[in-house]
Order: sequence, then structure tokens, then C-alpha cells
Amino acid sequence: MSAGRILVVDDEPQIRRIMRTTLTTAGYEIDDAKTGEEALEKLRNFRPDLVLLDINMPGMGGLAACRAIRADTNVAIVMLSVRNAEADKVEALDAGADDFVTKPFSTPELLARIRAALRRVPALQSSPAKVRVGTLEIDFAARSVTHETSTAHLTPKELDLLRYLTQHANEAVSHRELLQAVWGPDYGDQVDYLRVFIKNLRKKIEANPESPEYITTEPWVGYRFNGVIEAV
Repeated sequence: MSAGRILVVDDEPQIRRIMRTTLTTAGYEIDDAKTGEEALEKLRNFRPDLVLLDINMPGMGGLAACRAIRADTNVAIVMLSVRNAEADKVEALDAGADDFVTKPFSTPELLARIRAALRRVPALQSSPAKVRVGTLEIDFAARSVTHETSTAHLTPKELDLLRYLTQHANEAVSHRELLQAVWGPDYGDQVDYLRVFIKNLRKKIEANPESPEYITTEPWVGYRFNGVIEAV
């Protein structure tokens, strides 16, 4: 049984060959593309669970491809880059990526990052598929949030993050707990990841992201989701 479908997008043939061999051996079904444009075409036919996407490519770059993929689908996206600057990671996560891996990387690290990106926060048995909090409506099944008349779609990790926060509504949840619940036990210190995702989540659910009503910061601790949650 396949562990999942992965689309590898990289302009270097050797990287694509190595990734195909490595990931096939790990049990994944693989297809590849050498440009962002080709990736968008293959996305529709191959229907991957995850896209491994190199940032530096000719033509449509990785960031532009990431935004285009994210605008059209909720597939998990892991960005690959030789650059390791904080600004590059933030830019990739802002574009809609779920994770960022720096080249060169080891096989165990890559497989761990793939598992983390594919990881999903399970819904509790008592959790409704759709809830309302004040003027905010969250549809977990449709991966969308509606604030008054405005509707926004959530990326996989935004959805998981919001699900976990609402499952622990009105509680202070630590950075480490959120990271390990959403990304997995290997995470915990990547607070910069969390800040980017919380910032983007606030843009989608808050009337004023700079003065949040629903997701507030607990200084030196983590975050809190505020409100009375009602099933719809």
C-alpha cells in the first residue's frame, strides 16, 4: 500500500532521480516536474498528497509556483532551498508552504519533514465539523473560515493549528505543545514557524489582525483561542 503520492519539482535531473529512488524505496508513489509550470499541469492529473518544491528554478520560480498551487489546492507543500536565511524561510512559509528544508539534507531528515507535513491533527469524537464563535464560522470539512461576509480557505497546517487551538479554547497553549501537536514530536523549538502561521491565520479570521480578538498571544508561553464555541 502506498504511503502517499509526492510530486518532486526541481530543475536538476540528478536531484529528481535521487528523490525518486529515495522516496519510492520509502513507499511513496512519485512523479516529477522540472519547472513550476509543468508542476501545475501534473498537479491536476497526478493529484499528489505532497509537493516537494525547489525555490530556485528558471521560469516560474518556486515561490510563485507555491502561491499558484496554494491558490488552487490544499496539498501539503515542502519547500527546498540551498539558502538557510531566516528571511528565506519566512518568505516560503508566507507563500503557503508547510515546511522548509535546506539543501543538502539527509534522507532521514527529508522523510521526517515529509511525515510532519502530511501529519494531521485528528478531530475529537465530540468535535463538530462546523463551529461558530461570535461572528466567525469555521468549517473544518470545507477547510474554510467565514468572518461576516468574507470567506477564506485554510492551508493544511493553518487548519490543523486552528483545530487544535479550538479544541483547547480559552486555555493557554504553549509554543512547544502546538508545534509538536501539529508538526510532530521532532518539532518544538521552531517558534519562528509558529509566528508565521499565527500571523497568516489572524489575517484570515480577525477583523483587525493587529489587535486580535480570537487568537491572542500569551507572553513567554504561547497562544490562546478565545470565545464560546457553538456547533453549527
